[in-house]
Order: sequence, then structure tokens, then C-alpha cells
Amino acid sequence: MNRAFSRKKDKTWMHTPEALSKHYIPYNAKFLGSTEVEQPKGTEVVRDAVRKLKFARHIKKSEGQKTPKVELQISIYGVKILDPKTKEVQHNCQLHRISFCADDKTDKRIFTFICKDSESNKHLCYVFDSEKCAEEITLTIGQAFDLAYRKFLESGGKDVETRKQIAGLQKRIQELETENAELKNKVQDLENQLRITQAGSVTPKSPSTDIFDMVPFSPISPQSSTPTRNGTQPPPVPKRDLFGAEPFDPFSCGAGDFPPDIQSKLDEMQEGFKMGLTLEGTVFCLDPLDSRC
Repeated sequence: MNRAFSRKKDKTWMHTPEALSKHYIPYNAKFLGSTEVEQPKGTEVVRDAVRKLKFARHIKKSEGQKTPKVELQISIYGVKILDPKTKEVQHNCQLHRISFCADDKTDKRIFTFICKDSESNKHLCYVFDSEKCAEEITLTIGQAFDLAYRKFLESGGKDVETRKQIAGLQKRIQELETENAELKNKVQDLENQLRITQAGSVTPKSPSTDIFDMVPFSPISPQSSTPTRNGTQPPPVPKRDLFGAEPFDPFSCGAGDFPPDIQSKLDEMQEGFKMGLTLEGTVFCLDPLDSRC
């Protein structure tokens, strides 16, 4: 498996592992926006995205619109982009979907990362403006990816298997709930039919039996201990639940009992960690006009 990330050797991590694994590191920045890119990484790709979003922000600024401020919450689970006042999550970028992260050495306020969108599967480049913390934020994202990758290796894939088992159990529970609802409706229909039949009967043969010379049906006690007319007991009924379904054994669910969409997400998580994260301090070489936007 390839290295999970690449970075300059003279850079060191800035936070304790506990801060990123048990909590998150918050940062404030200005959000220039996001734009679709053709490649998951590369300085040329990032340069074009930054130039495009800076120009768009320059147009909006001339119209009187201010650059929105956001709060970034970085942890081993991903990067959340929130409204700093309402704390409403605007974007939730899962860490294994982030493939490239860089800060601009010519404009120390700018930093970016490329993330694969979970719905459209398109690569989006997010661009931010931070007056003092651009390089620190870039390194923090790299450290979070490093910790998440190490945790993935230490688990030996157990986290993925656990999620598969949970998904299988959830699917089985839904199937049982649907089956029980159908059986409940059938029982209700049988009760209604028996009531109609008994109401239409004028001269029943015996008060203890119905028109078919059978013991009246009771959903509460479907297995009567009263012997039949020939003196023999009815055969035992297999043990079932209230609605007639076999008891559910969660350990009998196989590994293939989970939906395909969940399987694809788990496979994508594994693939994301294999691809790794490229972490660079990139020189974008933007024109002087860009620095004034």
C-alpha cells in the first residue's frame, strides 16, 4: 500500500493526536467558494480553481457582496464547514474523500483542498482565505489524515466488517418488520371472516364448536390443549413469534446481507485511504491582479 500522504520533511504536526481523534480543531476563515475540477490533485488544477474563484469573488465584491466567513472543524472524520454564528453545517467533507491539500506560498492567506462529492462523485476544489493560519490549517488536515490512516491500519479492517454486520442487521430487521405487518393483516382478515361466518349461522351444532365442527379460532391461544373429537391431541406447532414468523437470530446474517449502496461506500472508504492525501506548500504563481481581488 502506498504512503497515505506526502509532505515536506521539515514540517511537523502541530496538535496532539487526542485533539483530533476525540475532538476537533476549529479555525475561522473566509470561504471563496468551490468549483468543479477535472483531476483529484495537482498544482495546475488548484491554480486554475483559485484564479477562477478569486475572479468570481472580485465581481461579487464590486457588487457590494462580502466574502462569507466560515468555521472549519477538522478531525479524523473529516472537515466540516459551518456558519460561525448559527453553527449550521454547510459542507461535510469526509476525510477519505480529500485527495489534495495545499497552501499558496505567494499569497500566504490562500489554502485549498480537493474533495470528491458524495452525491455527484465529482471532484470539487474548496478555496479559503485565512490571514494567519493558511499553512497551519493545511498541516492540520494532513495530520488528521495521517491519524485516520494509522487507525485504519491498526483496526485491520475490523471497522469495515463491523459496519457491514450492522448494515446486514438493519436490513434483516426491516424485512422482519415488513413480514410481521403482513402476517398481522392476515390474522385480522381471518378474524373478520370468522365473525361474519358465525354471525350468519342460525343453528350451530354445538356452542363449543363453529359451523365446521371445529374449535373457534383465537389469536391469543392458537394451540389449544383440548383434545379433538377422536380423543387425540393435535400435532405440536413449531415455536414462532407473535405474528407467526421464526425467531430472529442476528448471528445468522451472512456478510452478503447488506445493501449494495452501503457496500459501495465501504469500498470507496478503503480506496480513499489507499490513494492517500497529497499535502504540499504550492507556489500558484498567480498574476498580480489576483492579489488585489
